[in-house]
Amino acid sequence: MVQNLWDDSKANIESGLEELVYRSNLLGSDRSVANWGGGNTSTKSKETDFRGNEIEVMWVKGSGSDLATMGAKNFTGLNLEDIRPLMEKDDMTDEDMVNYLAHCMIDAKHPRSSIETLLHAFLPFKHVDHTHPDAIISIACADNGKEIAEEIYGSRFVWVPYIRPGFKLSKMIAEGVQNNPDAELVIMEKHGLVTWGETSKESYNKTISVIQEAEDYIEAKAKDQTLFGGAQFESISAEERKEIAAKILPVVRGQVSNNKKMLVTYDDSEEILEFVNSSNAKDLSQVGAACPDHLVHTKRAPLFVEWDPSSKDVDRLIENIKAGIASFQENYTAYFNRNKSEGDTMVETAPRVVLIPGLGMITTGKSWTAASVSRSLYHRAVAVMKGATVLGSFVSLNEEESFAIEYWPLELYKLSLAPPEAEFSRQVAFVTGGAGGIGSATCYRLVSEGAHVVIADINLEGAKELADQINGKFGGHRAAAVKMDVTKEEEVEAAIRDAVLTYGGLDIVVNNAGLASSSPFEETTMDKWNLNINVLVTGYFLVAREAFKLMKDQAIGGSMVFVGSKNSIYAGKNAAAYSTAKAAEVHLARTVAADGGEYGIRVNSVLPDAVIRGSKIWDSEWKEERASSYGIEADDLEEHYRKRTILNVNILPQDIAESIAFLASSKAAKTTGCMVTVDGGVAAAFTR
Repeated sequence: MVQNLWDDSKANIESGLEELVYRSNLLGSDRSVANWGGGNTSTKSKETDFRGNEIEVMWVKGSGSDLATMGAKNFTGLNLEDIRPLMEKDDMTDEDMVNYLAHCMIDAKHPRSSIETLLHAFLPFKHVDHTHPDAIISIACADNGKEIAEEIYGSRFVWVPYIRPGFKLSKMIAEGVQNNPDAELVIMEKHGLVTWGETSKESYNKTISVIQEAEDYIEAKAKDQTLFGGAQFESISAEERKEIAAKILPVVRGQVSNNKKMLVTYDDSEEILEFVNSSNAKDLSQVGAACPDHLVHTKRAPLFVEWDPSSKDVDRLIENIKAGIASFQENYTAYFNRNKSEGDTMVETAPRVVLIPGLGMITTGKSWTAASVSRSLYHRAVAVMKGATVLGSFVSLNEEESFAIEYWPLELYKLSLAPPEAEFSRQVAFVTGGAGGIGSATCYRLVSEGAHVVIADINLEGAKELADQINGKFGGHRAAAVKMDVTKEEEVEAAIRDAVLTYGGLDIVVNNAGLASSSPFEETTMDKWNLNINVLVTGYFLVAREAFKLMKDQAIGGSMVFVGSKNSIYAGKNAAAYSTAKAAEVHLARTVAADGGEYGIRVNSVLPDAVIRGSKIWDSEWKEERASSYGIEADDLEEHYRKRTILNVNILPQDIAESIAFLASSKAAKTTGCMVTVDGGVAAAFTR
């Protein structure tokens, strides 16, 4: 149930624009009131223009922003004196409307105004809110919605039949309000709600009270009703759901990534399970999107995978998923061809939402954020279907109406505001030893070009700290931390599983976890020998093996980069255990490359030398031991290494990260089984 969250102490702001920001953020903070990216708000105020004249300005939400997080910079100011004459027009194309409004802006640097700007301008109220509340859309998407609205609101509402947003809808709303002196709200069929007030607080209060009336009515009607036709299936246990999800998510990811790679998220929340397990879920899910804002991110309908969860037959489930996605893509292509106009270009054909009885919901997107938006909006769709079926029958946009929204240039423009995709966009990287010097630099390097990263480290606290730093800088849940000791098979399997449950799969694996020890050969103990072999050989084998299996299931290729050492090909003094392990490591990489070629899995190695700065390895006894082997002080070691290089340079973590990024990138798409030295030029380590 929605709550009134208005706080006078926080809303007491001198600037009308800042108060609008407060109201907008408050409305957006409850997703049952305002969808992600949906809805718009406005306020009208007096401003001084560039000539020093006082003018009436309407501030309205800019296109592509989100009510929950937007600030003053996300609003556009328009001169109302220029806009009001439009009310006299009978019609106006979208293109003409957008071009006209561009000339009404008081500052060219402001974002393009909302698609529904004229809705706000034509209403004679100082503050206007347009939202998509679950309870109101339940009425707007019920076959008897107008009659229900009369029961709840009497003569206080205006009902507007469905029409795509634009000039005509804005004028219909304004005329409807003008012709009903009792009007306090507008319900737009299959769309949403409009409310207003003479103060910002009054407008907000009206929005909340109107929604609460609808919620109370629906709740009373729902008593003693069986929702969604009752349960047809029972959910699998929580732990088994996770195990099955970890097996099928890479399959889904591979199947939906035939054109461009997609990230995949999993949701087994109580609300979703109640829906997917119900008798009516399949039929209801195919009726259509609950409102235009949903459709853009969820497509007209999800893929509903028919499967009996009581069988727990995962092989059959995988077969059904593959067949279902293939059928969905074929049907989507036919839908596009039936409705396309000249110049339309088909977007990806894959489903954005996949529903599975007993298991839950899978959502897809070009990023974790995009997949999560689809997930969030389908939660809203389920809530709307619940409300609409309590009131009557659920109805939605027809095919023609849906296509007109999905391929509407003004809606596509909002999507175009996203930043351009980079080298590693849509890709997921798994970096072992991710909290260390080379690992941290690699994570930052990959994320800077669009990747999502899983930071795997035995030091979970350090991994979490790095993930927080990356997410704070780049946003969008771009990094996740997992604890993993590479020598423990069960921890490697669990870490890979966690990565799959977070992002849906893996594209890049950086085998980087490390340690080192130094001692005269005759003093090398079995403990030191086994430790080096366990971490640098067995550990790399376990990570590569699990990643290899995952990449095969995805069937979209992949890249692994092993971080070896100059010692992989050069017999360093007093380093028998370390050098032997590093040599085995790079040969392991070559064998995996040989096995992975037919699956598009590339495996290469980077061979650094003496990356001292930022390294946790060099903070250990290794530094003292290596200095001792050269007969110098530990503090002189970095200078010693620099002087022995041909280029007279020190090697930094960022240098290694750069080579890792190159080998993982499309620039090295035809390179596998390769070793790249990054050592400043150590002649003794030249490959022969």
